[in-house]
Amino acid sequence: MMGEFDSIRPYADHEVRAVLDRLLGDSTFLGMLTRFRFPRLAGPLGWLLKPLIAHRLRQQVAGIASVAALQDRIELYVDRTLESATDGVSYSGLEQLKPGAPYLFLANHRDIVMDPAIVNYAVYHAGLPTPRIAIGDNLLQRPFVSDLMRLNKSFIVHRSLTGRREKLAAFQLLSAYINHSIRVDGQSVWIAQAEGRAKDGDDRTDSAILKMFHMSRKDEPFAHVLSSLNLIPVSISYEYDPCDQAKARELSIRASSGSYEKAPGEDDASIALGITGYKGRVHVHFGAQVTSGFEDAKQLAALMDRHILGGYRLFPVHHLAYAQWEERDAELAVPALEHQFTADELQSARSEWQRRLDACPVEQQPWLIRQYAMPVRNYYRVKAGLPL
Repeated sequence: MMGEFDSIRPYADHEVRAVLDRLLGDSTFLGMLTRFRFPRLAGPLGWLLKPLIAHRLRQQVAGIASVAALQDRIELYVDRTLESATDGVSYSGLEQLKPGAPYLFLANHRDIVMDPAIVNYAVYHAGLPTPRIAIGDNLLQRPFVSDLMRLNKSFIVHRSLTGRREKLAAFQLLSAYINHSIRVDGQSVWIAQAEGRAKDGDDRTDSAILKMFHMSRKDEPFAHVLSSLNLIPVSISYEYDPCDQAKARELSIRASSGSYEKAPGEDDASIALGITGYKGRVHVHFGAQVTSGFEDAKQLAALMDRHILGGYRLFPVHHLAYAQWEERDAELAVPALEHQFTADELQSARSEWQRRLDACPVEQQPWLIRQYAMPVRNYYRVKAGLPL
């Protein structure tokens, strides 16, 4: 029997084995893994390496017949990736999440794969069930990517639809699925606060996403529906963004020419760099559950912004960029760097920041500075109770 949500939902335990077997026979997937593991040898020796990698994978996933077992196996790789690409992940606010309660995690969005992976990491290590993850279909161009993501508790957000009626139907289904996941299945959900990454460092909640949560329960008051979803604001802070140069380039081109065309494979490159690139320290803050103080989507978006921006962890690099930013707010009381960080921290931040600036073409530098400076302005405006 076809279920209402079959076109978008994650795979269930009974489907895991068949999907894994399909992946092990997918030449494109094995080719990507070969290039990832052996970048120099993949071209000339790909024909030889592919079957070896398939064999090794088959051994690693032998006996896996559930999503939880697969996540336990994946977790080892996530831990290893975070160890090699960060100077440590810290988190706060997890103690207020009740075991067994499902939540709707609404998070700022900086990195395509690592944002939900790091939230998963925090939740998993706290001994809580990992959330289902909303992922845009624009990132699922290849069947194997879709299979991989849906195996790992991801569900699909149809963004590439153009017709108004199709879009409306897709949002209706998405709304029903998120409500069903939390209220019927008792499963948490992670979703970004806006479509696409905040490339200029300005994390803002799109009220259209909040309206979408309400769409499938239109006959109930907005405030009642949203408070029934156990809404938790999540702030993810990276000390350094591996994709910062690419974002500065895109914003600079957009500002000078009015538009920006992505090159083929650009999303893939962003994903790979976002996973493996150096991030410095990473902090995830889980805010208090938001249950009141709003009547409509606009008011709730403003409230979520205050929670998410106020929960942001600022690192020395953010302050260094803010000091160079032409748009900084002279009225804001931002404490001196020396009062907040050690001399060693500041020294290493200064050299890393200078290295990033030097690598950035002069005309793109204002956009690089803006990415790192914006969170300082937002954080201190929230602290001072000023409008954002």
